[in-house]
Order: sequence, then structure tokens, then C-alpha cells
Amino acid sequence: MPEMPRGKLTPPESALGASTPSRTPYMCPHLPSPPAPSLSHPPATLPSGRSLSQARPALPRRFGAAGKMAVALRYLWPLLLCSPCVLIQIPEELMEPPIITEQSPRRVVVFPTDDVSLKCEASGKPEVQFRWTRDGILFKPKEELGMIVNQAPHSGSFSITGNSSNFAQSFQGIYRCFASNKLGTAMSHEIQLMAEGTPKWPKETVKPVEVEEGESVILPCHPPPSAEPLRIYWMNSKILHIKQDERVTMGQNGNLYFANVLTSDNHSDYICHAHFPGTRTIIQKEPIDLRVKATNSMMDRKPHLLFPTNSSSHLVALQGQPLVLECIAEGFPTPTIKWLRPSGPMPADRVTYQNHNKTLQLLNVGEEDDGEYRCLAENSLGSDRHAYYVTVEAAPYWLHKPQSHLYGPGETARLDCQVQGRPQPEVTWRINGIPVEELGKDQKYRIHHGALVLSNLQPSDTMVTQCEARNRHGLLLANAYIYVVELPAKILTPDNETYMAVQGSTAYLLCKAFGAPVPSVQWLDREGKTVLQDERFFPYTNGTLGIRDLQANDTGHYFCQAANDQSNVTIVANLQVKDATRIMQGPRSTIEKRGSRVMFTCQASFDPSLQHSTTWRRDALDLQELGDSDKYFIEDERLVIHSLDYSDQGNYSCVASTKLDMVESQAELLVVGSPGPVPQLELSDRHLLKQSQVRLSWSPADDHNAPIEKYDIEFEDKEMAPEKWYSLGKVPGNQTSTTLKLSPYVHYTFRVTAINKYGPGEPSPDSETVVTPEAAPEKNPVDVKGEGNETNNMIITWKPLRWMDWNAPQVQYRVQWRPQKMQGAWQEQIVSDPFLVVSNTSTFVPYEIKVQTVNSQGKGPEPQITIGYSGEDYPQAIPLLEPVKALNSSTVLVRWQSVDPAQVKGHLRGYNVTYWWEGSQRKHSKRHVHKGHVVVPANTTSAILGGLQPYSSYRVEVQAFNGRGLGPASGMTFNTPEGVPGHPEALHLECQSDTSLLLHWQPPLSHNGVLTGYVLSYQPLNDGSKEQLSFDLPDPELRTHNLTNLSPRLRYRFQLQATTREGPGEAIIREGGTMALSGTPDFGNISAMAGENYSVVSWVPKEGQCNFGFQIWFKALGDEKLVTRLPPQYVSYNQSSYTQWDLQPDTDYEIQLLKEQVLLHQMAVKTNGTGRVRLPPAGFATEGWFIGFISAIVVLLLILLILCFIKRSKGGKYSVKDKEDTQVDSEARPMKDETFGEYSDNEEKAFGSSQPSLNGDIKPLGSDDSLADYGGSVDVQFNEDGSFIGQYSGKKEKEAAGGNDSSGATSPVNPIGTLE
Repeated sequence: MPEMPRGKLTPPESALGASTPSRTPYMCPHLPSPPAPSLSHPPATLPSGRSLSQARPALPRRFGAAGKMAVALRYLWPLLLCSPCVLIQIPEELMEPPIITEQSPRRVVVFPTDDVSLKCEASGKPEVQFRWTRDGILFKPKEELGMIVNQAPHSGSFSITGNSSNFAQSFQGIYRCFASNKLGTAMSHEIQLMAEGTPKWPKETVKPVEVEEGESVILPCHPPPSAEPLRIYWMNSKILHIKQDERVTMGQNGNLYFANVLTSDNHSDYICHAHFPGTRTIIQKEPIDLRVKATNSMMDRKPHLLFPTNSSSHLVALQGQPLVLECIAEGFPTPTIKWLRPSGPMPADRVTYQNHNKTLQLLNVGEEDDGEYRCLAENSLGSDRHAYYVTVEAAPYWLHKPQSHLYGPGETARLDCQVQGRPQPEVTWRINGIPVEELGKDQKYRIHHGALVLSNLQPSDTMVTQCEARNRHGLLLANAYIYVVELPAKILTPDNETYMAVQGSTAYLLCKAFGAPVPSVQWLDREGKTVLQDERFFPYTNGTLGIRDLQANDTGHYFCQAANDQSNVTIVANLQVKDATRIMQGPRSTIEKRGSRVMFTCQASFDPSLQHSTTWRRDALDLQELGDSDKYFIEDERLVIHSLDYSDQGNYSCVASTKLDMVESQAELLVVGSPGPVPQLELSDRHLLKQSQVRLSWSPADDHNAPIEKYDIEFEDKEMAPEKWYSLGKVPGNQTSTTLKLSPYVHYTFRVTAINKYGPGEPSPDSETVVTPEAAPEKNPVDVKGEGNETNNMIITWKPLRWMDWNAPQVQYRVQWRPQKMQGAWQEQIVSDPFLVVSNTSTFVPYEIKVQTVNSQGKGPEPQITIGYSGEDYPQAIPLLEPVKALNSSTVLVRWQSVDPAQVKGHLRGYNVTYWWEGSQRKHSKRHVHKGHVVVPANTTSAILGGLQPYSSYRVEVQAFNGRGLGPASGMTFNTPEGVPGHPEALHLECQSDTSLLLHWQPPLSHNGVLTGYVLSYQPLNDGSKEQLSFDLPDPELRTHNLTNLSPRLRYRFQLQATTREGPGEAIIREGGTMALSGTPDFGNISAMAGENYSVVSWVPKEGQCNFGFQIWFKALGDEKLVTRLPPQYVSYNQSSYTQWDLQPDTDYEIQLLKEQVLLHQMAVKTNGTGRVRLPPAGFATEGWFIGFISAIVVLLLILLILCFIKRSKGGKYSVKDKEDTQVDSEARPMKDETFGEYSDNEEKAFGSSQPSLNGDIKPLGSDDSLADYGGSVDVQFNEDGSFIGQYSGKKEKEAAGGNDSSGATSPVNPIGTLE
């Protein structure tokens, strides 16, 4: 956001400029203030923190010296009047024209108990003299005979006290006050004095008012007239107000109107009371006796207006005043009143309806309210109307009011008097209270376009002028003086003031001068040259010098010189230009989610010599940290707002300020989130409930700055499912109503939730509850099925109706069934539960089934027929296997012929293919493994078994199955062909010399055939050559190979593959080089630590260092006779550490690391302990052969004990074949457990010596296998416990198996892997 510089200082009043001769004076507090000037103010720069006075741009040259004098003199008069503010010497001979300061209102009403008092106060110098006129004739209050007159000295106000209550009658008239001194005469406005006597009701004879019940009547009031507004009340003799309503109304004229009378209106004391606030008097009219005759034949009649009585009327309304229109009608039934405006709508913000809509009040009438207004009285029999034609007029009001001014000799004065009104007011001018028409013609003044113009002014032309405008609605008067003076030049601005401003701004150096004639003002630099040669410098007529686009080199001293023909004065002004405040990086507008946090940053630069501050604002109001709240975190350059809410969005600004300037950078924060709650719901069109419909409307939710995408409509039934809401659907976000299709017999309570891209908002408040009528069912159950769980039954099931589809209470189901293709009678039964068991059926017979909903109101629609079947039996069909086809060394294709459907005894669900590994062809040993199986759909007669072990023997069996279980199996044995071997298990490189390496490896774990040898390949890596050397190693028993003639500078990549007759297998790869490439053997961080009889030497092998062998020799220091000499030990570099035992305690040892008699490293260590002891001669018990012999005996005894334990635990339970199956071939590898199109034999799992049950051979259907490869699916049905319907394994199988204790599912899709 770009920064927005704003002036820190308010523009001074003296900076106000004018390019015309018109003047705007200062007025002291005790003078009438002129209207605010309409000219713009230039910005200001305060000297030493003080405000400037007004300044104006320079006058055009055509005004000359006289014009400049007038501009300066216009400010003199207020300075003289406000002399305490200005410390200069004012000439005592300067006078003040008269100014009216206080006067009576334009209308004065005198009541019998009051004195006649009129006010007229004025100021002026010399002292003001007062005189009064009444009806244009001189009036002297003190000369009134027989009256007591009070009048204070030097005041025009007076009061007259009479000797009778009606003395004021003789003083009625139009008064005007004149205040005069040597400089002129001021005049007050016209004051109308009215005298009002004690109000009395004229004597009259009030006759009873007789009327028949139902007719209309008007009870008149007619109070005495009064100059002041009065109040009317209708009461009875008990001082109780007459109750008013639409039938009984008091009009604006005070009359009491009855639209139709009732017998209850029969009273003899209807009294009209008139309250006169001026006299503080309440008088009452004689009581009116209203007699109502009862009738049994009240006739209805259409409305008729009692007031106004004609069809139309014309009214004049005054602009700015209220307009009151009234219509009162009679009729039976009582009419209602409506107000219309044919030209457009009523101004709702200014119109009010009162008195039961019979009175229209329009406030602050304007020209736009001109036109026709209609009132319409209506009842059931007809209507009546009245048209008011309103004309808006206006009393005179000012467009430009003449102002008082000071002038110098030779100037021209122009006093503008512009007024407006309807009708257009007449404008007249007076000079010193005398109409200009009555003055002799003088060339010094003329009236031009309503303005009074006086030219070539002289001190003797000082005067007070009056402009008066009037039309039939009022009068306006303005006094304005013309004062012509002569004074020497003076400068009011203090000398040697210092001004400070920032670069790029505008500075204003003050030089407030006055005098008569007007002094000429010019600004000079230190050399006495004018500064106006630079176009950035510009003067104002009040002497102020403006300098725009300030630069640093503008700092300096400036001299102001004011001169007229009487004097010449000069002051100096000092200007200091500072660096401007700038915001280098301001806050950036952002959109954040509710609940998150936002951080605004602000970086600003300041003048180093100025105190500065950085504040934060929100929507133009300063932000403060809120006490203990962590909502805002404010630092100079950061504002962090935590836990954003929608109320936090707005405009945030950084304000950088000094005492000279201020800049602001603003950013907008929008907080978004899910919508607010829908505030209100409304139900309508309730008559549609008979058709189970209703219209729901709602008020739009607050979208929280993200458009509402849709509304979700939900309902709750507090009777059936309290506190559970169901969706009725969604409507677009721009829709706020919809007609809902409802279900019968539901207690609906609705709510609506708004949704936008941030999710759903809070739901609306609950609507009122509506209840739909009961009806017959409209739906029948779905998912109707017929299946048996025994061979002689059929269970009919269906999905029960939801409660919202019941349509009435007592919901039940009518179930019908009959054998398929038999047109016999239907068997039926009505049930409440969602199932029915049909017994004594034949095995696997198709039935036609229908399920229909019934309730207390009737039946549902005719149901569709569903085909179901009675219970299944175990299949008797045996799939006929075809020869197995090998696809590759690990994948085969198994095929069979489809079975006879009649032998399936049920729905053919698919085929179960079981297979297992029996042994390797290389070694004819066997081991027991878990069986893999694949379940394929009924329309498939083949299966691909993948992931098999090459060069092995397998057994495969295929069984058909239905919902009851598996049928008999057909089996076959097949062999997989030989394949390529796996990668060698290990490959190690050992450095022999600078040109040779020794390779060590281990054979592959998976031979997949008969190994025929190895292939070794290698190539250099860093000589740019891609040539690879390769040669065969035909000995399969080979485990090492020595490579010679290698380059000592190159690094090689080695690749080793095992081979069978099918070719080489996967390679193992290693990289390395010779001893020369590794450099000098590095034993980095080598260290040694010791115990009493051992020492551990450890080192960190260098990365990239070739592995090699070396010797470690512990050599005891000191007396070798006391220490057993230890031989050197062979160690590999990569093993990182070596432990030497059999050391003597408290002995120093030298440790040498040797390779081929070359010393690689040498270090020393000392063992712990208390001292050396002489060891006895070694006996045969310490010899190695003896220790080995004893160890062998212990191992043999341990093996015999284990064999005995195994034989005892088996206890003769197993056949010879079982024992053979448990012998695991060391070359046979585990196989994965896969199903449904892929093989599995899970050899890695533990197994027992007995064969697993059939239940343990089949993997669940929920495995990772897919039926997509077979183009079909398996339809498998389960009981509630997850097993096949019909219990695939069955009781007979359990008995045949000797009592299988497994309690799990016994189907091919949910097997149990327990062992017997």
C-alpha cells in the first residue's frame, strides 16, 4: 500500500487567501460572528510550535496600493477589539461602529399579567444612542403618560408597567430599534408586539345530540382564538380522558369525531378543555349530552370523509417546517385510512403516521415534497378519498450575507446581499437606517445586481449599511459596516522566529503586517535580494511567504520588510529544513482465516534530530495493548493480532510521525471462515401439508467474506429420533427459500446451515414443528433375498423401512412366496421382524418372493417378484484337471474342466485351488510346508500360480464350492523347471599388494537349480574406459579368487554372478582398489585401554581404505623371565578393535602393529593390579588339546539329552511319513502366502508335525488378491459370524477329522489356520 503523507499542522486562519476585493474579517467574541469563509486554506508550518494566522494569495496588480491597504485594514478592527491578544500600541482615537448585540424576537406576545418589555442592546465607540419607531413613527417610551417606564442608561431596552389588565392593547404594533454613533447607525429587525386578553369561551346553549346506533356524529369544540398554540383535551365530568381509537378520534381542529356510535357512547358529559400555555390557563366548554338510540337494524355503509369534507384541497407548506395532513372518515364497519403519494414513495425517514393512521406528519419539508398526497378510507363496502395538493414555499434565507470590513482610503467596497425564497424575496438597502431611495443621489454608491458598491472611500465614508429581504413568509435583515482608517505600518509577527519543516513539504514564514494605507511586504535574503526569483517561493497578501518542495539548502535566514508612506519595519525569520519521515516498508493487505494470527510490519526512517514515534491504528483509531489480554502485541515496527475473529477485520495503518510531519501506510485485513448461522426460518404455504409439502424460507447468513455456495436443509423428528438430524437436500447459495417434499407421519423440525469453501457454519435456530398427516405406505422393502441355512429351509430377508418411510403407525410386512414356474396360490404371512423362515423345503429349489409394506392406513404399492432359493448341500462335482503348463521357472498355468451344475447342489461360487511345495529336484528331500491357495470365480476354469520355487516338485488340488462348502478334490503333481540362481550372499575385497586383490564370497542362498560356477567381471572407474573384463570360474565350490596385475592408481567395480544351466543369475557388486590406492594404512584415533589381565586396542577404519591383514604384538617391558611371552596375533583392518588376554597385572606393554615385518604403529599400555606374580609351570590342564577334548564331550552329552527329550515328547503319535515330512531340506527356501490368483506356501511360519486341517489351508477372501485377472467375481455369503452360509466344513467333517476344536469360520474365504 503506498504511503499517504498527511500534514501534521492545521492550516492557519491567516493563511486564507482571496483573489477578489471581498473581505472576511476577524470578529471578537462579543461581536456577531460572520459566516465561515468558503475559501480554501493552505497548509501551515508553525514557528516554534505556534499556529499561524490566515494568509491569502497575492492580489492581482490591478488593485494597486489601495487594494493592498484594504486587505491589511480588514484585519485591524478585530485586533483593536481584541487588544489583550496583541501587544502593540493602538491609537486611542480609533472608533467602533455600532453593532446590535441583543434584540427581542420578531414576535412578542404580552398577556394581561405581563409588562411590555422590548430588548435592544448594542456596542460601539463613541457611546451608542438608541431610538425606537412604532409602525414607522418615532416612539419614545419615557413620554408615555400614566405608565411606569424602566430603561437602563446606555441601553435601548425598556419595560412598561400599566395600571390595568388590558393596557398592553394600546402598545400593539411593529417596533424597530436604531443604535447610532458618529460612525453610523445600526438597526434591529422588525418586532411585532401583540397583546392577548384572558381567554373566555363564548356563551352558548348546548343542546343534546341525539343519534341512532351505528350512525356517525361530530362533537364540536371551537375554542377561543389565541396568538400562541393551544392544547385541546376531551374529558368527562370525572376528569377522565375520552378513550380514542380507530372509531373515536379528535381532529387537529379540536372536534371529536365518531365514525359510528355504539350504545356504550351514551354519556351526558363530553367536555372539551382548552389549555393556553401563555396565560397558564385551562378553560372548558359546556358539557355535551350524547344520546344514542339502540337499534336492531344497524345498516352497513361505505366510508365517507368527515374531514376534509370536499374531494380535494390545496395547502402551502413552508420549507424546513413540518407538514400535517389529516383525514377522518365515518362508516360501518369502521373504515381504515391509507396514505398514498402518486408521484413516488413516501420519504420513510421523515414521515410518521399518528392518530391511528388518520394523521400524516412530514418533517423538515423540502422542495422535493411538492405534489399530491391522497388519503383513502376503506371498509368492506367501499372507499372514499381526498387529494391534498401541497405547494412548498420558503421564507427568505441567505445565500450570501453582507459582511463588515475595514478599508483604507481610496478603496472600493462591495457588499453582496444574495437571498432566496419562494416566492422570490424583495431586497432593499439602507444606509445608517435610511432607505437608499430617500438619500440624495451620490456617485460614491450604486446598487449593482443586488450588491451595494461604494468607490473611492475616504475616512468620512465610514457607515453602517442594512440589507433587508422579505416575502409573505418572513423577513431577513443584516447590518454591515464600512470603516475607513489610516495607520502606520506595523509587523505583528515576533522577530527572529525559527521555523522547522521537512524536505518536500511547504513552509510558511509569517509576516503579519497592518497599516493604513496597506503596507507593501517583501521578502529578502541575506544579500538583500528578493527571494521570489525562485519559482518555489510564493507570497500571500497577508505577508506570509510560502516555500514549496523544500530542499536541505533552503535552510537559512529570511528578512520580511513592511512599508507604507508612514513607516518602514523589518523582521528576520530562521528556517531549518529536516529530513522527511518515510515509510520504507509498510503493512500489506492480507486475507486470513478465523482463529489464525497475522503480523503487520512497518519500517520507517526519520530525521535523527527529531523525536519520533510509530503507532498503529485501526479504522483511524489508535490501537492499544489490552491489559492482560494477548489479543494485540505491539512493538514499534510490528503489530501481531492473535486469535483472529471476524470483528478484527478492517483497515490497519502504521503511522510514523514527528512534530513536523506524519506519514501513514494502510493495509486491509479480511477475516474469512465458514459462514455465520442462518438467523431466522419461516414456514409458509401450510395448506400444502395435505400434499406433504411446505415452503421453508430463511434469511441469508453472513458469508464471512467467502461466497455461500449452498444451504443444507436438515430435519429432526423429536418423537422418533430426537437429537438426530437428517438431510433433506441442498440448495444453491443464492436461494433463500424452497418447497420441501415431506413424508407422511413425521414431526418435522427444520434447520438450515450455510456452507462456503471453508466448510459449514453453525446451524440456524430450530424452526417450529409441523406434523404431516398419515398415509398408506409409498415404498416397499428393498434387498429382498431368499436363502437357506439348512438343506430343508429358506430364510426370506429384506432391509426394513426407515421410520421416516412408515407413513403411519403399526408398520408390518406382508410376505408371499411360491415355487417358481408354478402358477399356484401364493403362501403369505404378515410379520413385524425383517425376516421369515420357511421350513420343510426341498434342497436348492427356486421360489418367487414378494414383500409388501402395510400400516394402519393401508398397503404399499404392488411389490416386485424376487427369486430366492432354499438351502444348499455340499457339492458332489469333481473338477477334471488338465496337464499343468509351465510358463517360466517360477510360474505355471493350472486348467480344469467346468463341473456339471446339477452336481453342485447350489450356486457355484467358484473354485478353490490348493498347492504346496513337496521338495527340490536337486536333493530329493522333503519338508512340511503350509499350503497356498487361490480362489477363482465360477466362470473361470484356470489359475496362474506365480512365485514358485524353480527346480522343485509341487502338488496342486482343485475343488468346487458353493454356499454350503467345498466339494471333493482332484489333484496332480508337477515340477518347475530349472532357473537362474540368486546373487552370491557376500563379496569381500582384501588388499594383497599394490597390484593385487583377494576376493572372498559366499554361494547364493537360492540355487534354483544345479550351480555350474561363477562369472567374475570388473572394470576401472576413473580412467574413462568403459571396457569390462569378464571370465568364468567353472568350479561351483570355489569361494576365493586372487586378481593380479591391477593398476595401483585406479578404483574398480567388481561384479560376481552364480550360474546354472539356465545362465548367470543376479550379480553382487562391490567397489575398491589396491593397497596403493588406499595409501599408507591409517589407524586414525587409535587407542588402548587395559584391565588387570587384558587390553583392548581400538581404531577407526579410514573411509575408502582397503581392507588388509596385519599383526598385533604385545611385548612386555622389564624382566622377561617373570612374564609369559605372547606371540603376535593376526588381525583384519576392518574389525576396528582387538582384545588381548592373558596379560600380567601392573605390567607395562609395548604394542606393535606389523605388516610383512614393517612397523605400522607403536604404542604403550600398562595393566591394572597390585604387582606381578610368578606363574607356576604350565600343566597339561592348560594345554589347548585338553580343553578342546573336554568341550567336545560336553557338546555330545548336550545333544543326546536334547534327542531324548524330543523322542519322549513325540511319544509315538506320528507315522513314518509324518517324520519324513518334518525333515527340512537345507536347500529348500520359504515361500510366501498368497491367494486368489497367486500362490502362497508360507514356509517361514512355524509348523507342527501333524497335517493342518482343511480350514487352515484356505486364506480369507479379504486378502490383497484380485479377481480382475479372471474377469469375474466370487459371490460369497456369510453368516453373522463371517462364515459361509451352510457351514462349509460342517459337522460331518469335524467328526471325520476326529473332532476339530476350531470355532472360527470354515469357508474358503475365511479359514482358520489352527493345527491339530
